Amino acid sequence: MRLLFISTPVGAFGSGVGGGVELTVENVAKELMLRSHTVHLAACVGSQSQAIPLITIPGEVHSFAQNQTRTDPVSFPNNSVLANLWSYAREMQDSYDLIVNFAYDWLPFYLTPFFDTPIAHFVSMGSLLDSIDRAIAQVVQQYPDRIGVYTQTQADTFDRPFPMGSQFRLLGSGIDLDLYEFQPTSAARLAWVARISPEKGLEDAAAVSEATGLEIDVLGKMQDREYWEQVQQDFPKAKLNYLGFHPTEKLQELMGACQALLMTPKWVEAFGNVAIEALACGVPIVSYARGGPVEIIKHGKTGYLVEPDNVRALCDAVTAVPRINRIVCRREAEAEYSLTALGDRFEQWFIDILA
Repeated sequence: MRLLFISTPVGAFGSGVGGGVELTVENVAKELMLRSHTVHLAACVGSQSQAIPLITIPGEVHSFAQNQTRTDPVSFPNNSVLANLWSYAREMQDSYDLIVNFAYDWLPFYLTPFFDTPIAHFVSMGSLLDSIDRAIAQVVQQYPDRIGVYTQTQADTFDRPFPMGSQFRLLGSGIDLDLYEFQPTSAARLAWVARISPEKGLEDAAAVSEATGLEIDVLGKMQDREYWEQVQQDFPKAKLNYLGFHPTEKLQELMGACQALLMTPKWVEAFGNVAIEALACGVPIVSYARGGPVEIIKHGKTGYLVEPDNVRALCDAVTAVPRINRIVCRREAEAEYSLTALGDRFEQWFIDILA
């Protein structure tokens, strides 16, 4: 197959701005190219990838959907990079068998019936905006096989204007396990890995640090510095070590040395790629039972799921982490989240669309 992937318009691919979907795009493309498919990725100027041939497109980046309210109107910046990406896709569509959209944005869903080359949409977030939900619903009605998501938990958030999550293709995620080293022992510290942004709930991790006295290594893109500074001000006794955003090699080294990964989402996480990265290193996970982690973590075996927004329960679970066998965590990653399995699911989805 000749495949054109279209990246998110919120920032340069490879910068971490796009969150976990960047890892998914990289891994799907890498595996499909090993199977002799052609994959090109159209992305913002400044994007980088060692694995995927890039077509970089200029233009102004878009705001984050999670920073908007449900009823906000559709809007575009001047010289929108999203519009420019899809203009390129329209011009080049005859060179590809399938175009794959990885952006949660209104325009690509709206454009779907106007292209001769079929467009598949991988939605990497739960429902956030009514305008986009309506556009997705129109795609589902016309092309019921074209919407893919990570998890059923994520799919269930899409119920406007009608329940449609049951018609989405569940694709999960996967990683190149060879890039993650199993670490059988750890220091008495926690890891928190995400974009520094309010929906990720860093303040609850800070509260855990204050209550337990444990240091927390904070890894991720500094998206909202004001929010970061507010968390530090509100929890002055928290031991938060901000180590920045790192590529896989360094990330797995830092995270693998920690006793557990702490996940404190305030929204419905579509999946949580960092969770399977932690498992691959042998790191147990302590998370709120909200969104994708519910389908990843096996309570009591690979980590603990606790009541959402219950910091006390988080602290209790952190105390229980030494009971988790780190070898079991690694074996779970090998059994469920290999690159081969991920490639199988995406390849079959694309084949079914083209059929």
